[in-house]
Amino acid sequence: MDPEIAALAGTAGTTVVTLMVTNAWESARDGLVALWRRVQPARAETVGEELEAGREELLLARQAGDDEAEAGLAAEWQGRVRRLLLARPEVADELRTLLDELASALPEEPQERHIHLRAHATGSARIYQAGRDQHITER
Repeated sequence: MDPEIAALAGTAGTTVVTLMVTNAWESARDGLVALWRRVQPARAETVGEELEAGREELLLARQAGDDEAEAGLAAEWQGRVRRLLLARPEVADELRTLLDELASALPEEPQERHIHLRAHATGSARIYQAGRDQHITER
């Protein structure tokens, strides 16, 4: 398989699933359904329904604290897009254009923070340090 197709499919699957829980969801769904409608019109409605079902699944999974659902959905959509690109490689440019349009709607990655902690204990002192959450249970 062409590595470029695999990479494009990976980006598409991840982007679509990431946007499922954002305000840009409708644009992402409509863009992907429109792409399918141009190249496989008989599948377009089904793709739209599957995207909506995936969104509902992801929303429920997030409510339940299931962090693995997003990765599973992304892999599922990567596979679907890869199969579409293998069958119709000429749509790769259209897909790239769609992904470029959607890129501005992607949530920004959190900025990496650098935390420097320093402590000096003497005698029988205890020091507890954390860069974020800390749970201490002493009995």
